[in-house]
Amino acid sequence: MRVVLASASPARLSTLRSAGLDPEVEVSGVDEELMTSHDPANLAAALAQLKCRAVDARLQDGEALVIGCDSVLAFQGEILGKPADAAHAQAMLGALAGRTHRVLTALAVSGGAGRARCALSTSRVHFAPIGADEIAAYVASGEPFGKAGAYAVQGRAAAWITRIEGSYTGIMGLPLHETARLLRRAGVRF
Repeated sequence: MRVVLASASPARLSTLRSAGLDPEVEVSGVDEELMTSHDPANLAAALAQLKCRAVDARLQDGEALVIGCDSVLAFQGEILGKPADAAHAQAMLGALAGRTHRVLTALAVSGGAGRARCALSTSRVHFAPIGADEIAAYVASGEPFGKAGAYAVQGRAAAWITRIEGSYTGIMGLPLHETARLLRRAGVRF
């Protein structure tokens, strides 16, 4: 059975390949900015399902399993999205420095004909205090852009993480344990 990842994320693709899968990639085209919710779990789940359905509807063959996913960073009752610019990235990272936040990653796996299964991974990430000069250098590297909360756990920001409670791959954007469980239930062997 074909497996299709509804994401252009290199980290998500790498995670699936590390598990022995070689999925096709089909970007969903869903505009994440159109979705609003004050509940991070609901927002992540809604976006994951929308992405999955959008790609599944385009394929229209019923033979592919489509994986849609989305990550949301929650901090002090707020949802931190992707930074709009360098100043926004610096402000986000400054707020996270020395504190703990949550990363919620939802995924949806569709087997065609609307049969979708969903899962949610929630992780807590503890950041060490970070100096303004370190944050500025990180932002100047370009790595924070296009990433919820303005950082990539698998990148340079890993040096600031003192502890993770939960799924490392979930923080990267695709919780492998939950993904494997849903794919096995759908009949994928790997």
